[in-house]
Amino acid sequence: MPGALKYYFITPAFLPYQGGYLLELGLEKRYGSNQKKIRGTTILSVRKNGQGVMAADGQVTLENTIMKKKAKKVRFMYNDQVLVGFAGATADAFALFERLEAKLEKYNGNLSRAAVELAKDWRTDKILRRLEALLLAMDKEHTLILSGNGDVIEPDEELAAIGSGGPYALAAARALMAHSDLNAKSIAMESMKIAASICIYTNEEFEVKLLPNTKT
Repeated sequence: MPGALKYYFITPAFLPYQGGYLLELGLEKRYGSNQKKIRGTTILSVRKNGQGVMAADGQVTLENTIMKKKAKKVRFMYNDQVLVGFAGATADAFALFERLEAKLEKYNGNLSRAAVELAKDWRTDKILRRLEALLLAMDKEHTLILSGNGDVIEPDEELAAIGSGGPYALAAARALMAHSDLNAKSIAMESMKIAASICIYTNEEFEVKLLPNTKT
């Protein structure tokens, strides 16, 4: 759009890197003066002693306005064997949910294969590569982060987080994993509370889902 102002929005993602973690800042270009960005969330997955859980907050923020307090950002897929959460544009995330669900059906619930195939499509397809979201997916064996750059990242440890509050939730979960006897669900809840107390785009309307066939 010639002559239009360019605006860049930063979307943070806390990603595993060489045994540690780095904060990846994704730059998103927008044209025009009336573009608004819906942003902010915290998605956290925790796996401990055979128990796997994923937690999310419920806040949807449009610039400096809270638009919704109880959004659902985590869902089950493939006969409730896979949990998936998202950070980013809601409509884009649901489009990616549908694609991932189709890949899971095609590959008989093999999360790793489905994630790799989705990432290939996401990176190369002219329409899909415009979708702006991060996905966090887990089953009984794997936890994966998927990005629009074609990345499929499996953390080295039993924790993963995405979204604006991800660094805070992840830091809290690491401490609780190392210095408490809490189970995975309790670690997720306490970590989300800490993230919500720091990140202004994260609230305390938490949704916590437990993978079936794991310990309670």
